[in-house]
Amino acid sequence: MDATALVWTLVDEKRSLFETLSDRVWETPELAYGEYRSCLEHRKMLQAQGFRITEEAAGIPTALVGEAGAGGPVIAFLGEYDALPGLSQAAGVAEPRPLPGNGYGHGCGHNMLGSAALLAATAMKDYLESQGVPGRVRYYGCPAEEGGAAKTFMVRAGLFDDVDIAISWHPASFTRVDEALSLANTRLDFHFEGRAAHAAAAPHLGRSALDAVELMNVGVNYMREHMPSSARIHYAMLDAGGIAPNVVQASATVRYAIRARDLAGMRALIERVEKIAQGAALMTETRVESKVVSAVSNLLGNTPLERAMQHCLERLGGVPFDAADYDFAAQIQATLTATDIDNDHARVGLAPWPRALHDGVVALDARGEPMIGSTDLGDVSWAVPTVQARIATHAIGTPGHSWQITAQGQAGAAHKGLVHAAKAMVATGLAALLDPSLIEAAKEDHAARLARTPYASPLPAELKPPIQPRPAD
Repeated sequence: MDATALVWTLVDEKRSLFETLSDRVWETPELAYGEYRSCLEHRKMLQAQGFRITEEAAGIPTALVGEAGAGGPVIAFLGEYDALPGLSQAAGVAEPRPLPGNGYGHGCGHNMLGSAALLAATAMKDYLESQGVPGRVRYYGCPAEEGGAAKTFMVRAGLFDDVDIAISWHPASFTRVDEALSLANTRLDFHFEGRAAHAAAAPHLGRSALDAVELMNVGVNYMREHMPSSARIHYAMLDAGGIAPNVVQASATVRYAIRARDLAGMRALIERVEKIAQGAALMTETRVESKVVSAVSNLLGNTPLERAMQHCLERLGGVPFDAADYDFAAQIQATLTATDIDNDHARVGLAPWPRALHDGVVALDARGEPMIGSTDLGDVSWAVPTVQARIATHAIGTPGHSWQITAQGQAGAAHKGLVHAAKAMVATGLAALLDPSLIEAAKEDHAARLARTPYASPLPAELKPPIQPRPAD
């Protein structure tokens, strides 16, 4: 048995433990920086598997690092476990059926993401111990990927300074090496202060902060025609100034997400949005203050690692789904539109797949239509050579951040997909561990990209993670 086959056997030996871990995290969905129960589940698993544990990594109570081994290169596996609001859903049900409670749900599959990454790290640890090979494996339990930029704070704190390569994955519709395309993203709160007054008897004495927010939104909407087509800007009202229409709103707050293909483009857009906010304040005789909430960089690719991961995926093959998996996926697809399904194929540049689940491997050079989000993994990729897999865990066409993702989070396809992801990741890490030239090539590629565009953290120096209180129970 060669080394790759051995680590895959090590994954299979413990797969049930980590499928159960994924299910437990699915059952206790928690939002960014509030993942205390989920983090505890990962801590318990790290302890049970014999890792050395660092808690409250980067001063974040729901972040942790587990390490094993000695000497040699440092191979990092990155996991996540945060959920989303408004996506509660019963498991295994192909119709909207929210569960009682707070409405949270794992609508992006991070319950699987963290469990598979920890399974990969455990298999690597077991390999190092059984073979007496020098090297260190680390598992990074990362909270708050959904808008919280925890990895960006962790990078700023130096947690990846001695890592040789970093490996991660994400649940997906298609199995492939991630193309390393993401948008740099900053979230800013704009708070307007005006003057309250009776809206009928003395409106001339009032200065409406809500009017300022609305004018700002109009200005930004007009700006959309004159910005790069790849950029994205969204906003959400945090405080509309109250519920009484007969009171001129004295304060109002709007949150903006400003995205661009790179940090320079993002910063240029931020300047323009700031000017629009100032203009809205000027028109309404109000005052405005802006505050960065979080920020992440775009992903930086790494060709040597991407080729190595593709080789591992091609040897591994597609996810081995069974008849029950295809049947449930078909039920989920029945809740989708033809456009949903066509859109998913277009993203990866594939002709329509004949089954409801993708059981193949997309070619490394396949290119589809860019439909890009943001991730704090971007900042890790600027700090250390990084590669990410996308592994099929749900029905083709399933929209991200949807009740359908939550519904599939404990299904057989989810379990098989997370085990497949662990095998892809550990095989890639093993290739780097056993072939120092791969790490050298990855570092050379990384250095060349940084020489063209040096990294600067998108976080303001004074910004700290928005730590959430520990739940009472």
